[in-house]
Amino acid sequence: MSKKTAWWKNSVVYQIYPKSFYDSDGDGFGDLNGIRAKLSYLKKLGIDVIWLNPIYESPQVDNGYDISNYRKIEPELGTMEEFELLLKEAHEKGMRIILDLVVNHTSDKHPWFEEAKKGKENPYHDYYIWKDTIPNNWGSSFGGSTWEYVDETAQYYLHLFAKEQPDLNWENPKVRAEVYEILRFWLEKGIDGFRMDVITLISKDPAYPDGPVIQNKEYGSYYAGCASGPRVHEYLQEMNREVLSKYDIMTVGEAPHTSADEAVPYTAADRHELNMVFHFDHMHLDYDENGKYAKNRVKLTDLKKVMTRWQDAMRECNGWNSLYWSNHDQARAVSRFGNESTPYRVKSAKMLGTILHMMQGTPYIYEGEELGMTNAHFESIEEYKDVEALDIFRDFTERKGFSEKDTLELLSLKSRDNARTPMQWDDTANAGFTEGTPWIGVNKNYKEINAEQCLADPDSIFYYYQELIRLRHEMPIITDGVYELLDQENESVYAYLRKGEKETLLVVGNFTDEPINYHVDENVQAAKSRLLISNYNAAETLERDFALEPYGACVYLLETEIE
Repeated sequence: MSKKTAWWKNSVVYQIYPKSFYDSDGDGFGDLNGIRAKLSYLKKLGIDVIWLNPIYESPQVDNGYDISNYRKIEPELGTMEEFELLLKEAHEKGMRIILDLVVNHTSDKHPWFEEAKKGKENPYHDYYIWKDTIPNNWGSSFGGSTWEYVDETAQYYLHLFAKEQPDLNWENPKVRAEVYEILRFWLEKGIDGFRMDVITLISKDPAYPDGPVIQNKEYGSYYAGCASGPRVHEYLQEMNREVLSKYDIMTVGEAPHTSADEAVPYTAADRHELNMVFHFDHMHLDYDENGKYAKNRVKLTDLKKVMTRWQDAMRECNGWNSLYWSNHDQARAVSRFGNESTPYRVKSAKMLGTILHMMQGTPYIYEGEELGMTNAHFESIEEYKDVEALDIFRDFTERKGFSEKDTLELLSLKSRDNARTPMQWDDTANAGFTEGTPWIGVNKNYKEINAEQCLADPDSIFYYYQELIRLRHEMPIITDGVYELLDQENESVYAYLRKGEKETLLVVGNFTDEPINYHVDENVQAAKSRLLISNYNAAETLERDFALEPYGACVYLLETEIE
């Protein structure tokens, strides 16, 4: 590892959804001062980097991903002075901060777009993508066509997401120059990098081809014409050359519908684009003809295949993995991949943490994951706030013929609002999140699941995650060891090795609610072994055959003989 990039390879990131983390002023919205008040909590957990979802001024159509001013803090969250104080105090505690960069699109309230729609001769008109007629069948991620008509210009503009989120025209060098100035503005303040929202979509196929109609949708998919478009690598290399390479930072790009092979050019060290990407291959395994809103559970053999492919591909290209089970756009990890029922929630949450954190890459913990927070299970559509959830409810009940009851059940499994309910700090009103009325409902189980309870219990998920982080910091093999999958076709157990020159890690996790007698492959040899971490009473030294409890996980350090 080079000196310049070593810190993010050995780091653990904690993702904060600012609106839902902690409200310091009682208005029902989390804020920057609330985050600052909880820095000691994050320091105790042991994380290295805080990723903040968008904190910029925004009309909040898409919860901050529609930005109207890139150089101003959203007033609900605080002020620039409060952000600078947060950054200063985080740095003093040894933690870094990265920000969300949203530059595929802006808000329609951004001054650039307000000028752009005044007329074709306006100098800002070409900052966005306009067509005189609708060129294709693309459907927005949030319903309807991706093309919206504007009377003033008698043209249609492109919006891959909500109509209030017009796409920027990256073909225009002035747009790219503006973006680079935004990057410099924040980097000069001392931030430590960016998570780049849907960055793989910034280059569009100039032919604007029709997309296939998939997942029982009304419109065609835009991914065929946008995902990894013809100039995306040129743009990212230019961004790296002009700005990113001049700072000691980390960059992670959100890369929807990007395979491991397609991700190689983004992350290969010799191409100078991004440090890592967020892929979605494991997030798509439980989709069906209705997309993510399915009742399916992920098949473990499919999960192992996907995770292994990414481990192998990134190592082969000298790239790097981002490791995550959940984020602000996904259901809660323990509800989706584990078992949220009372007997198994804690055990399965620890198992999921073990399997993920022992892989090669940078782990991301989504707020509340270290507590085992679960899906919200809202009971009426009025409780949902997310633009995607509201669109899905309309589409499924009005066009696809689903009952309201069945649609609500699907939303309870996969809605993005599951991850956006307030952080559960204690068992007081509103889970200690706010003294006011929270902007979105608090999960009803907050009296049993909260930070205060976890901090008081030495056997809690919090302290287990703390130990996982400590091991990563102290054991280079977790950063550098070669990943090797074991027992590929086992439908119940995920087992793999991390191999170094003189030692190996054996990682084993039971993904079922049944006890399993597990046999370790004969090729796994060790002169000595030692248990590093386990979520049950595993043996202190490795045995060839051992019992795995329901959702049991263990990691053994194997020392190999030196000939």
